[in-house]
Amino acid sequence: MSKRYPYIATYIMASRPFGVLYTGHTVDLPKRTWEHREGLIDGFTKTYGCKMLVWYEPHQMVAHAIRREETIKRWRRVWKIEMIERMNPDWKDLYQSFNQ
Repeated sequence: MSKRYPYIATYIMASRPFGVLYTGHTVDLPKRTWEHREGLIDGFTKTYGCKMLVWYEPHQMVAHAIRREETIKRWRRVWKIEMIERMNPDWKDLYQSFNQ
């Protein structure tokens, strides 16, 4: 993992396109995504193999990222999929965009 700068965000990880979805927030998106991909975080993402970053939204403040995560977690699955597809219609792993 190369040197990165903190990146506050709300994000969605997926096990595969249209697979299991996990919504979270972080103060360092590249690092947190890498941790999920490597299976370093015990819990939901490790259990269900959510290793693809399929959506994210940057925030200026952690409180905003938390509030957005809480809102998205209450949404219906179809709304989350529609939001992912607006940003990432091919369900590509967006983690790669941080490694350039």
